[in-house]
Amino acid sequence: MTTTTVLPDQPLDELPGADRLLDPALHAEGDPHAVWRRMREHAPVHRHEPGEMPAFWSLTRYEDVRTVYRDPAAFSSRHGVLLRPAALGEDPGGGLTLALTDPPRHKQLRSLMADWFHTRAVRGLEDPIRATTRTVLSRALELGSCDIVHDIAGRLSLYVISGILGVPEEDREALYRWTDEAFEAHVSLAAHPRIVEYFMELLYRRMEEPRDDLVSSLVHGTVNGELLTEEELLLNCENLIGATENGRLALIGGVLAFLEHPGQWRRLHEDRSLLPGAVEEVLRWTSSATHSMRTATRPYEIRGRRVEPGDRVVLWLPSANRDEDVFADPYTFDIARRPNRHIALAAGEHYCIGSTLARTELRLLFTELLDSVAAMELDGPVTRLRSIAVNGPASLPVRLTAR
Repeated sequence: MTTTTVLPDQPLDELPGADRLLDPALHAEGDPHAVWRRMREHAPVHRHEPGEMPAFWSLTRYEDVRTVYRDPAAFSSRHGVLLRPAALGEDPGGGLTLALTDPPRHKQLRSLMADWFHTRAVRGLEDPIRATTRTVLSRALELGSCDIVHDIAGRLSLYVISGILGVPEEDREALYRWTDEAFEAHVSLAAHPRIVEYFMELLYRRMEEPRDDLVSSLVHGTVNGELLTEEELLLNCENLIGATENGRLALIGGVLAFLEHPGQWRRLHEDRSLLPGAVEEVLRWTSSATHSMRTATRPYEIRGRRVEPGDRVVLWLPSANRDEDVFADPYTFDIARRPNRHIALAAGEHYCIGSTLARTELRLLFTELLDSVAAMELDGPVTRLRSIAVNGPASLPVRLTAR
């Protein structure tokens, strides 16, 4: 294991490319990892002065990112978990959704949803997830040439969470189309009128006729003895659907990783016992959430830098998951990596509620690809998302040959 020497903080303009860290083009067309690597070495805790974005601190080291995640009393999620232009102010969902609440309310909201995502519940969903995986994969094989983004991963991720929420099967394709439109436009799902209209109707139906689904649990559950407001219900449904973007990007990024490292795919084909480790390495390698943000609630010192109350702290997850102090050969994709203590799914109170579900989707997709596909190769240029919030392919054209 290598150890990185901590050097005095350098001005951002002395770190090549770091001035573009907030430029979506860097993440789509450049090499943000080169920037993060320099920052880990020379400026692991770095203050960015205000511009279009408000002032904030960048954290690029694994231990610092994990420390912030595990201290919700000192670093609040209530004021937003993603950087927003200063002109937009704080996230309007602050204090209302699972992602944007602090303890104890966060734990109470989480309890309304947890039964749908724990290990036993997800195990019970394996057959439907496998069936959905086979359906989307069969369609892709019939096409021969397809886009992993739209033809496989997007539909798989959306169909699965839709089933948990209680969206009828006949409505899932329309919901996929609307969410895909929002993802491609990089806007909140709550800004898409058809999504808002659909979920308001579904919420009202479940108020009158509850069923065995997550929407019914939210509609009829209470926090501190009170029902959630319509706004809270709608935003939490939007939050759960929105989280599928990270899940589908892990699926897409995983396929791309194996296309770029065919030796690892052959290795997995020859030894299926490596599958659990392969899932973890895909999560580390893709780190589909580019950043997460917290707001300091009290003075805090990180590596000698003083963070003041109200300061925004940005956690760069792909950087943390390439930290040389934690991961041997971090720029090597290795499905047998041990240990692999990545934090692609966050840590602490806000550890991803859908973590077991995400791992199951990855495992079943790779299993079905291994079983059903004889050959998988790129069939055109790969384009990447222009975003500082999430990362991965925006288009991944492949040609699949059935066994």
